Amino acid sequence: MAEYNCEKDVKTWTIILMHYGKAKLVGKALSTFEKMRKSGVEPDVEVYRIVIGLLCKFRKGEIALEFYKEMVRKGFELDRQVYPNLLNCLAGCGDVDGVYVVVHDMINVSNIPEHDAYSSVLKSFCIAGRIKEALELIRDLNNKNVTLSPVFFETLVKGLCKADRVDDALEIVEIMKKRNVVNEVVYGALINGYLRKKDVLKGLDLFHCMKEVGFTPLTSTYTELMQQHFHSNEYEKGCALFKELLETGVKLDTVAYTAMIAGHVRHGQISAAWEVFRSMEEDGIRPTQKCFLIFVKELCRSSSAANEIINVLNYMLESKINIGKEVSDCVISYFERKKNIANSEQVKDILRRARECPEVGLSRDDSSVGQIQTEGVNSAESNVECFLPEPRPQAYSDEDLRKLRDILSSEKDWSVMKDVLEKLTICYTPALVSETLHICGRYGSAVLHFFSWVRTQPGYRHTTETYNLAIKIAGKGKDFKHMRYLFHEMQRNGCEVTPDTWTIMIMLYGRVGLTDIASRIFSEMKASGCKLTRTVYKYLLLSFCGKKGRKIDEAVKLFSEMISAGLVPDNELVEVCFDCFCQAGKLEEAKTCLDRLQKVGFSAPLSYSLLIRALCRRGKLEDALALANDVKENRSTLDNYICGSLVHGLLKTGRLDEALSKINSMKETGIHPTVHVYTSLVTHYCKAKDLERALDTFKTMWDEGCHPTVVTYTALIYGFINTGNFENAQKLFLRMRFKGPFPDFKAYSILISSLCERGKSEEAFRYLSEMMNDGIVPSTINFRTVFFGLNREGKQHLAQTVIHLKHDVASKRKFITS
Repeated sequence: MAEYNCEKDVKTWTIILMHYGKAKLVGKALSTFEKMRKSGVEPDVEVYRIVIGLLCKFRKGEIALEFYKEMVRKGFELDRQVYPNLLNCLAGCGDVDGVYVVVHDMINVSNIPEHDAYSSVLKSFCIAGRIKEALELIRDLNNKNVTLSPVFFETLVKGLCKADRVDDALEIVEIMKKRNVVNEVVYGALINGYLRKKDVLKGLDLFHCMKEVGFTPLTSTYTELMQQHFHSNEYEKGCALFKELLETGVKLDTVAYTAMIAGHVRHGQISAAWEVFRSMEEDGIRPTQKCFLIFVKELCRSSSAANEIINVLNYMLESKINIGKEVSDCVISYFERKKNIANSEQVKDILRRARECPEVGLSRDDSSVGQIQTEGVNSAESNVECFLPEPRPQAYSDEDLRKLRDILSSEKDWSVMKDVLEKLTICYTPALVSETLHICGRYGSAVLHFFSWVRTQPGYRHTTETYNLAIKIAGKGKDFKHMRYLFHEMQRNGCEVTPDTWTIMIMLYGRVGLTDIASRIFSEMKASGCKLTRTVYKYLLLSFCGKKGRKIDEAVKLFSEMISAGLVPDNELVEVCFDCFCQAGKLEEAKTCLDRLQKVGFSAPLSYSLLIRALCRRGKLEDALALANDVKENRSTLDNYICGSLVHGLLKTGRLDEALSKINSMKETGIHPTVHVYTSLVTHYCKAKDLERALDTFKTMWDEGCHPTVVTYTALIYGFINTGNFENAQKLFLRMRFKGPFPDFKAYSILISSLCERGKSEEAFRYLSEMMNDGIVPSTINFRTVFFGLNREGKQHLAQTVIHLKHDVASKRKFITS
């Protein structure tokens, strides 16, 4: 669209945002939102809903709240779908003040009745396990003489039971009995609470008691008790409960049917399981992907279920139900472990036919998560849904995920964590384990112990995806020995080693400068016959072009090999390679690569602009100008591309007046300076200690709607420090922490170094801790700077604390056996 000068309208940007949302790329989505605003397209209410929904899904409460406030300021009509998502997110993040900001708007802006608004808040607190806040809310409402309906008490009882506080819940139930508002929902919550505590007898007693007093248990209550019986090998009792449930005449749901199917299969009654399937269809309920996944997993536990597994796959194919990745991975792994080549080929043929059938590609699972609610999206946006990647079903509960996150982030000894984990009644699935590894990756040691422990849990088996995540966590903690161990264990357990697996190892070795090992892994990958992807070439090239372990000649050779293999590099990779070649004075090699790029589809203006940008960054302005003169066709397009690069090059060589003249000529021809151009100016002024002009440029950026990035702010912090205005540097840093953009590694490093130089190493130590709290791992240089600073100031005891902290950080990122 950019190449043909097609304007992107709000629909275009919305579709792009939806793509990134489906792919779980939060950073890309936020970047797209900013690009949308800078392009002059004003985000509409639908865009805000999508962004807020995505941020809430990934627990980015602070950012979601800012977008919500902006939405309110613009006077957009707020629907009732935005509020519960936002409340659940903020409560889950512990932002109680934010929760009350939202509830105030619910009542005063959207005119939602006070009772309904506070009911939503209570529900959010209970879902998040914030029982203290929930009880405080009830107390405040009582003090305000707000009438509390039975719904409030039901919600509170559910919350207390989920938090394993059944005794407190019983006290609430006693109050409810006096008001005569106890119902089957309350009894169901209490029974669920007892089952969570593994107090099955009390749960069953209460189940019989509620029936005796005239209450009909909920379908979910029957289901939970059935599952408990099957788990305890009490097959007949589970079947009896299912029969009793049918006799009540209550409409059964998919979960109840699935529980019964799993119970039959687990106890070898396959034909009975198929009868339940037929009963589902007679009741008008279509089995979901999750239902089939559980069916297949239970069959895979058996040693002689090969034919039945194939029957299930054929049934899914004939019923045009999507055979998801988890199902296919589980089945293929089963047959490979059994070394059943004939059946394995038969399964692969079924999966191939499923992929070729377009109707099978449509998911029938209405329990999928991750879908961003987009009611009212126009037809253009609705049509694109067919082509977006299908969100995976959520095979776990948010409550289970929260419990695991709290345990693994507790920083206790693994033995203590293990004891707590073994008391939980969680059904572990690869999806739950994957999400746990994803959100708790920073707690490397605890997460890797959890990964090893969960493998021993009944009915659980690691997948390729979970191994890939564990390998990545081990490598990021520089625990390469354990990373290789996991790789070999993965192979021993029959999990497929995918291109992603190889790529992760190459990336992790490469980023620390171990390029020889990264290159050897690449050779192993080739020898294994695994498909070489664009991504694996990219990360090996990034390794060769990095500051540590740089290998220029190998990079040139690999770049040519990549293009010869028909794999087209992305702009980021081309920029890095060109920058590396220019820094090393390999201009002729860079030009050779430029010619190759044009043969695989890169336009002349784009490919030349990337090389010119690299030359300008390295201060080779004359070479850049000479190269630009070689382009005769599409010269105006090239000029648009390279304006910012030439400004950067001029500033790099100290030619400020020419740079300013270039910026003015850009404006005259209708080209607005980008954030990178302005940032280059700010950086130049700060290095020259011309803070006044740096601040004027910063103000101009805001006036022109060009939002500064973290690089711009970091340059200003350096400028303040460089001119001795340290107080303002700290104020600006704090502003970044509270309002964004959030400080990055470089911003922290500049501030820490400056404090140590000024004899304030103790304060630098505090920033070191804040840095870790923000999820940024300090470098060895950061620790060393603070350590030497404290010693110079005579604070040897505190200096030793820094050393202990460094070792502690390193140990928490590695798998250490006791």
